[in-house]
Amino acid sequence: MKFLIVFISLSLTILSIDLDTIRIAYKEAAHDKTKVAALNEQLASVNKEDNIVLVAYKGAAITLQAKYEKSIKEKRRLFIEGVTYIEFAIEKSPNAIEPRFIRIGIQENTPKLLKYKSNIKEDKLFLLKQYKTIKPKILKKHIGEYILQSKAFSDEEKAVILVP
Repeated sequence: MKFLIVFISLSLTILSIDLDTIRIAYKEAAHDKTKVAALNEQLASVNKEDNIVLVAYKGAAITLQAKYEKSIKEKRRLFIEGVTYIEFAIEKSPNAIEPRFIRIGIQENTPKLLKYKSNIKEDKLFLLKQYKTIKPKILKKHIGEYILQSKAFSDEEKAVILVP
């Protein structure tokens, strides 16, 4: 009986996570240390059995947290843990746009010494190809804004998303 109560409680917690709220929180956390902790707290109950998009965001939140750790060992541990979630999400759902969007953002902003940049070209092409088909308006807006400010995309590629 206890197990059932815990299971239902955890299920309700996961169901109560609003994806649009997470999308906004992720965008804000990318530039604000205090918001990284809040994002990690919102995603604390997410595990690899949950919605694959939430799994990818959890990985991103953990990698962002690594950025602010003091010890190199803890930075590395958190970075690897976060990347594991992101890669798991893409492996489980390779045609989902959001995990690819998350991965390119992390890879583009990761220091070269971490050697996590090998999928930028692949994800960039994927985002450009899928951009017009993105349904949630907030996601399309976030991806469009990311592409326009990203150094990974050429001016010609940025022009593709500006065409209505």
